[in-house]
Amino acid sequence: MHLLSLHDIGVSRRGNSILAGIDLALDAGEVVTVVGPNGSGKTTLMRVIIGALAPTRGTITRRPGLSIGYVPQRLHIDPTLPMSVARFLALPRRRPADDAHRALEQAGAEGLAERQMAGLSGGQFQRVLLARALLGRPDLLILDEANQGLDHRATAAFYRQIESVRRELGCTVLMVSHELHAVMQASDRVICLNGHICCQGSPETVAGSPAYRDLLGLDERDAVGFYRHHPSPTEASA
Repeated sequence: MHLLSLHDIGVSRRGNSILAGIDLALDAGEVVTVVGPNGSGKTTLMRVIIGALAPTRGTITRRPGLSIGYVPQRLHIDPTLPMSVARFLALPRRRPADDAHRALEQAGAEGLAERQMAGLSGGQFQRVLLARALLGRPDLLILDEANQGLDHRATAAFYRQIESVRRELGCTVLMVSHELHAVMQASDRVICLNGHICCQGSPETVAGSPAYRDLLGLDERDAVGFYRHHPSPTEASA
């Protein structure tokens, strides 16, 4: 059984179609990234998957007992509000201190428990949001442009942390990202979205797709440049 599957999902608002004909299945342990231009419905799709938005049509099937962790695109916290990282992780309900400590370690944010949320750097803030998403040891971890506002170095470190989390928890990772070079190196599967799924497949397959190049305004050299093949041990020794 798939971890989660969507069949013929559509979302409309005030007569305008945002998503149409979405068929998507996620399996255990894979990293799937959704790319597409602004307004293509990426965040709407994430909200449908986590259950925050009911689709206008179609069906969603989730594996019984599926646990989902979600890292939002952005989260505003009043800088004048005194709130430690530990207190933030305890909202809306307090969790065992060991759980919070483990989640911070998994997110690469150990040592931040007593820091004030308002005093964190952008990279630290995102790692705390990741820790919050990991508290429930999710089967599916969703990141909606969670690297937004981070520089290239912080973004690369964040993606490395995500891969570490995937290995440790064995969870499926579903990401929305504009960092195409990171997407092509970190993903098992890429989905190109523009109100509907334009193309999907392995990074190599998608990089060579005319639909992908047209969607993101790339020429063939640009698209292929985003994908760098990493040889297997067998290939490397051949």
